[in-house]
Amino acid sequence: MDKIKIMVNGLPGNMAAKIARQVSKDNRMELIRHSLTGPEIEEKEYPLDGAAIVLIRPEDRQEAIIAIKKDNGRFISVDFTHPTAVNDNAQFYCSNGLAFVMGTTGGNRDPLQNMVEKSDISAVIAPNMAKQIVGLQAMMEYAAETFPGLFGDFTMSVEESHQQGKADTSGTAKAMVGYFNRLGVDYSENKIRKERDPAVQRQKWGIPEPYLQGHGWHTYTLDSRDRTVRIAFTHNINGRDVYVQGTLDAVVYLNGKILQGKKGKAFSMIDVLKGN
Repeated sequence: MDKIKIMVNGLPGNMAAKIARQVSKDNRMELIRHSLTGPEIEEKEYPLDGAAIVLIRPEDRQEAIIAIKKDNGRFISVDFTHPTAVNDNAQFYCSNGLAFVMGTTGGNRDPLQNMVEKSDISAVIAPNMAKQIVGLQAMMEYAAETFPGLFGDFTMSVEESHQQGKADTSGTAKAMVGYFNRLGVDYSENKIRKERDPAVQRQKWGIPEPYLQGHGWHTYTLDSRDRTVRIAFTHNINGRDVYVQGTLDAVVYLNGKILQGKKGKAFSMIDVLKGN
């Protein structure tokens, strides 16, 4: 079986680095030694396993991708860049016939999906690559479809904490709010309380020191109007390993769909979980 060639974009970012390192160790995969990076990055290379990965700035990417495609043939791009780059990067991938896994949160998600559906490529697009959290979301989706209005007389508060460098509100928290809206809760995304201060995370939240620079803690608390009922959903993740594994599973899934000739399809991580 041919190895899956993968270009990990977003280096030298922490998530992209972890994925690139794992890809280089996975005997099913081959890491392409190039990575699209942001305009603020001054480094020209990123060292990994004793060899350099060439970092490509936005103004150089069109010329570079032609050469990379010529040298490597078909490959899958994995995107963990910056929320402000999501739609522009997706347009680049679609325009250049590059199937991709989008793990970066943010951007305008409806146009993102639409541009894939109008293109000649397919992609996996997900606000969260942790399969267990995606499973929870699938359960919430089922509840929202089956029991609409279940929490119609409840109020809600949402708190999420991520590492200081995360620029946007958690995409998972936004998705969960959407499910609770369909379950009857009157709550808007702009009310989500996001914590990015390490001192507060350490002292108030009790997040372990080793994971201050890489974690995702979420709590959704619902109270009945008369305060006689409280229901809370909590999911806490320390480190990034669970996201890395989910991303690689998404790559394998997408590669299978490409081999089946699937085009113009935006898959989700729920599709990856189902495997169909």
